[in-house]
Amino acid sequence: MKVDNEQKRAQRQQAGGSGDGQTAEAPHHATQAERDEEIAALKERSRHQSRAIEPPPEIPPAPPRRALMVVGVALLILLAAGALTLISRASHERALAKETEQQTIPTVAVVHPLAEKPDEELVLPGSLQAFAESPIYARTSGYLVRWYKDIGSRVKEGELLATIDTPEIDQELNQSRAARQQIVAQLELAKISAERWENLRKSDSVSAQESDQQTSGYKQAQANLAAADANVRRLEQLEGFKKVYAPFSGVLTKRNVDPGALINAGAGAAGRELFDIARVDPLRVYTSVPQAYAQFIKIGAATTLTLQEFPGQKFSAKVARTAESIDPNTRTLLTEVDVPNREGRLLPGSFGEVHFAVGSNVDKVTVPVNAMLFRSEGPRLAVVGPDKKVELRAINIGKDYGTTLEILGGISTQDQIVINPSDSLENGQEVNLAPSSPGQGQDQSAGQPSVPQSTRQEENLPENQQPGQQGQGQQRNSRKAKGSRQ
Repeated sequence: MKVDNEQKRAQRQQAGGSGDGQTAEAPHHATQAERDEEIAALKERSRHQSRAIEPPPEIPPAPPRRALMVVGVALLILLAAGALTLISRASHERALAKETEQQTIPTVAVVHPLAEKPDEELVLPGSLQAFAESPIYARTSGYLVRWYKDIGSRVKEGELLATIDTPEIDQELNQSRAARQQIVAQLELAKISAERWENLRKSDSVSAQESDQQTSGYKQAQANLAAADANVRRLEQLEGFKKVYAPFSGVLTKRNVDPGALINAGAGAAGRELFDIARVDPLRVYTSVPQAYAQFIKIGAATTLTLQEFPGQKFSAKVARTAESIDPNTRTLLTEVDVPNREGRLLPGSFGEVHFAVGSNVDKVTVPVNAMLFRSEGPRLAVVGPDKKVELRAINIGKDYGTTLEILGGISTQDQIVINPSDSLENGQEVNLAPSSPGQGQDQSAGQPSVPQSTRQEENLPENQQPGQQGQGQQRNSRKAKGSRQ
């Protein structure tokens, strides 16, 4: 149809070119007609297309009240989902914080001490010492001429040990004696002058002042004579120290000089010890008795002493004295035991064991040796209280059985003792208890230091990984992953 219209338009233009009178209105009418035809063609085309397209079904509009309910329910669902998410996240954060806090608290394995059968004899270590021991120094300066006794020599009280040559002291003594003779001569002259002036004073031949001066001179001469006598006696005493004697009976344990050595008087920095003498009969044995046994120690009680170098032999001894006071640092009673040593078989400085008869009323317990802590204050045990806090208690060690230790007081069988405590464990620190092994009591009853299974595993684990926490660590990792996904 469009082609037909264009052909008609071309014919009209050709026809219009032939006449001049129709050139003004013909294009206008031809153009309007073409436009009408085109509009009609477009309407016809649109009518055919509208018939081919089917319109969508019409949905009736929803009522206003029902629409508001749907929107409200959707909002409530969204709010509930957000609240659940926040609550779940907060719960995971609290669980993670609680678990982190528990990780900062160390986990320890504990055991209970075992009661030991009381015995009727207390055996304590002791050190043998000389009953009296004294270093011997020179009281006068000079040169050693000769010594008469060497180390190991048994000497009697007052026996000569050495001789010292003192030429300077000898000359000082001679000088002081001569000075004394001069003072004696001056004293005689002062006495005669005082008596003479006293007689002249009676006849008023001299003044009272002059008589008093003569009397005072006589008294001064007397004082000078007393001072000279004291100086002479002092030097004579120093002369007496030229010979060194034994102050008591005993054995010479040291000799530090040889003939010709320069000897300085006194025990100061310049002084030199000549001999060391010790009284070895009897011997003193000092030992520390635990507080639990202090009530059984009586002065004069008979005891026995044994030494490793004399197997099977017991030496009779006696309790000589005690300190009558408990040492607050060690909780022990210092006790002195005297042992006769007439034959000289026992040597000072030896180590022995003192056996006390104390009865069977002392409670003793044993703990594993790996439960002891070594601190500057002394040995300690870490005891966990009901509040799961550590208390470091001082202990008194009785016997050492190798794998276990005998503890004399300070703990009971109800206490919980930490096994393999760390050096960083402090008094009052909070701890967690590791689960104990079912066979723990059987191991302890067998006399061996039972270590819980968790403790045995701990020895093969890294330092920061505690027993009983492997499963917890896996659960903790899963919780963390779950929280991160949320």
